[in-house]
Amino acid sequence: MGSLTTSLLNASGALNVYGRALNVIQNNISNANTPGYVEQDQTLIAEPFDGTNRTAGGIIAGPIQSARSEYLEQNVRNQAQVLGYAQQRASDLGQVQPVFSPTSTSSISAMLNKFFSSFSQLSVNPNDPTERQSVINAAGQVAESFNQAATGIQQVSSNVDSQTHDLVPQINKVLQQITALNQQYAADASSTQDAGLDAQMHSALENLSTMVNFSLVKSNTGQYNVFTGGTPLVVGDHEYPISADFSSPQTVIRDAQGNDITSELTGGQLGALLGEKNTTLPHYMELLNSLAATFADEVNQQLSQGVDQNGQPPSMGLFTYRQTSNAASTLAVTNIAPDQIAAASAGSPGGNGNAIALAQLASAPLVNGFTFTQAYGNLSAQVGTDVAQAQQDQTDDKDLLTQAQQTRSQQTGVSLNAEAAKLLQVQQTYDAIGKLISTISDLTLNVINLIPPVTS
Repeated sequence: MGSLTTSLLNASGALNVYGRALNVIQNNISNANTPGYVEQDQTLIAEPFDGTNRTAGGIIAGPIQSARSEYLEQNVRNQAQVLGYAQQRASDLGQVQPVFSPTSTSSISAMLNKFFSSFSQLSVNPNDPTERQSVINAAGQVAESFNQAATGIQQVSSNVDSQTHDLVPQINKVLQQITALNQQYAADASSTQDAGLDAQMHSALENLSTMVNFSLVKSNTGQYNVFTGGTPLVVGDHEYPISADFSSPQTVIRDAQGNDITSELTGGQLGALLGEKNTTLPHYMELLNSLAATFADEVNQQLSQGVDQNGQPPSMGLFTYRQTSNAASTLAVTNIAPDQIAAASAGSPGGNGNAIALAQLASAPLVNGFTFTQAYGNLSAQVGTDVAQAQQDQTDDKDLLTQAQQTRSQQTGVSLNAEAAKLLQVQQTYDAIGKLISTISDLTLNVINLIPPVTS
């Protein structure tokens, strides 16, 4: 009877263990498509059997084992961060490219050519009031083309500010989610075995990686501490939100104590937005302003060398702007009258010498060794190259992220085929144990029936 009882107890325990294994498998199948979920496996531990020491043997349920690989998770987060940066940059710089379209009939290069052509035509009839007015009209079109280009860059910069303004609260929201999950880890030590909690945490971390660069330190309680550079964003059950400061021309990101941490944020969408706002777009604007100021200064300087239709030195230049740092946006034509255009050389009143000299400025290497149209072409080419590189990076980084995700899925994800095979195996074992229990029960009853009744 003792052996039968032991066998019955062992079989009943095994039935409970394999029931737990069935639950784990069914949970895997149910969550196969849940973001952040990885395969779980119920481990089985064989108990020793020793008749002398009366250890009954059997099996017990060990800890649930997760297939999670932190190395693979980090690889996916790294690629997601790089892709977030590339996508943001490609999207924003794509808005700048039309501003510098080399084929547009209203581009700066087209207007520069038209402007210098107007002086060439004026040199044919230097005293024709219509040709003189054409010069002023062409000058106005050049100024407008510079104004529009500057406005285009400023609009993209404003869009970047708006996106940064919206992104920072999204980052802080994910930090709050991570903090809340950390609080659950701290409240219950067994939560480290919670597959659902684990999936939520890694899904939140992957989401955060598309937005900003960060590093992780996992505590022995299962909590995830998040840092960017040396700045804490989440430590245990406390989050430290960031904020965006737009009070100066350059965007500043501040930590929870108000410190400037902009230089630490180099990845993800936020890193791209900061790079565009603080470096890329200002560089484009600097080149544009320099070109506008140099153009206006050279034209005004050459005009000052001649005399107007009345044989007098010009009383004003053709162009005006406030200062070099905003020349493109403030470039304008002065109140100059047609008869004040200094088409003649100082020694030849009524002639066309200065008009010819002004027309020849078109081919003069006055902008760092380049002509005005060449300098504009260089700026346009740089924008085009930056856009093309950003788009290529986006394509390449998307492929790399896909590869990283596939590798993770292959090694840690739920395979429905594998789970189906395990399910069949466990069900068969479960059924076999059930039959064993039934057989042992029948044997026990038969043994009991063999015992003769007690007579008085």
